[in-house]
Amino acid sequence: MCFETLHRDPTSFARRGVLHTAHGDVQTPIFMPVGTAATVKAVSPRELHEMGAEVILGNTYHLNLRPGMEIMREAGGLHQFMGWDRAILTDSGGYQVFSLSKLRKMHPDGVEFQSHIDGSKLFLGPKEAMAIQAILGSDIAMAFDECTPYPATHEQALESLELTMRWAASCREQPRADGQLVFGICQGGVYQDLREQAVTEMAALDFDGIAVGGVSVGEPEKEMLEVLDWCAPGLPLEKPHYLMGVGTPRQLVAGVARGIDMFDCVLPTRLGRNGSAYTPTGTMPVKAGRYKADFRPIDEACGCYACQSFTRAYIRHLLNQNEILGLRLLTLHNLHFYLDTMREVRQHLEAGTFQAFHDHFMTVYPPAQARSEP
Repeated sequence: MCFETLHRDPTSFARRGVLHTAHGDVQTPIFMPVGTAATVKAVSPRELHEMGAEVILGNTYHLNLRPGMEIMREAGGLHQFMGWDRAILTDSGGYQVFSLSKLRKMHPDGVEFQSHIDGSKLFLGPKEAMAIQAILGSDIAMAFDECTPYPATHEQALESLELTMRWAASCREQPRADGQLVFGICQGGVYQDLREQAVTEMAALDFDGIAVGGVSVGEPEKEMLEVLDWCAPGLPLEKPHYLMGVGTPRQLVAGVARGIDMFDCVLPTRLGRNGSAYTPTGTMPVKAGRYKADFRPIDEACGCYACQSFTRAYIRHLLNQNEILGLRLLTLHNLHFYLDTMREVRQHLEAGTFQAFHDHFMTVYPPAQARSEP
């Protein structure tokens, strides 16, 4: 078995586990930094090691365009190419079916894309996505799916789910790299019957893990959590559960309570590049004028390099001078904050105090549309 449950929270679906991969064990619940183009933006593999990252993401669609699979073969796979010796999960490109909807044409056996780089045509379907991921040699490959947009009618969501299930069955039969795990993805929009159908049918395909996709695509946080409430009872206990593209720290803790083991999101690196830092009570716009002469660290309780070495005033100065170090320091801090939040979650699950931690976190951390500035 690739997944073991070590502790369970008796009051929710939350659990503490370990995922065994070809490049080492991953302690769950875990946050996975996003490295779409074979790099986590502004951060080196060494820094990721030091902050405790155990698995990062790559993207099938983007890596297939650049540098291309010929280069990837010559490099010996994605791990060797980017100098990362821990686990890698690769998205199948299904999200690009959603995000690049103006540049693609749907077919029963895949999607015809117009490259966002040079306009050239390419085709990506279950066979192609799995073949690319085999060349990449990721520890976890994702089945090719259609990410259902929001809003969508019930009829549209059903059609999308049926297409995703056909593609999942095809992905299940494709060759994979040695030791590579493959996860299926549940779609179904914001409809309870379709989400429950997706979990049941995907579980029957017996992938190595199961993901909930098609959230964080524009729906309110309340609806996202409703989707997880519908999915949670049916997610197979012996498999790892992955919530794709989510989310804020509050959403991560809420997801853990609903049985999610793995998360990824671009928010910590994106907000860092845009001048904001995560804190235990929300985001802080470090670039704002109020921090011009603030000589405290971003978070006095944080152990990251930025907080241990620099002040808000200095980081704000770097940002206003367009110095790369400012973006790097905020990115390092934000990733550390996410990983540290997951470490704290695991500690509370081990100690049997997760529910109290969850309730407190939900009280002090603002919902997605709100902001608290220390």
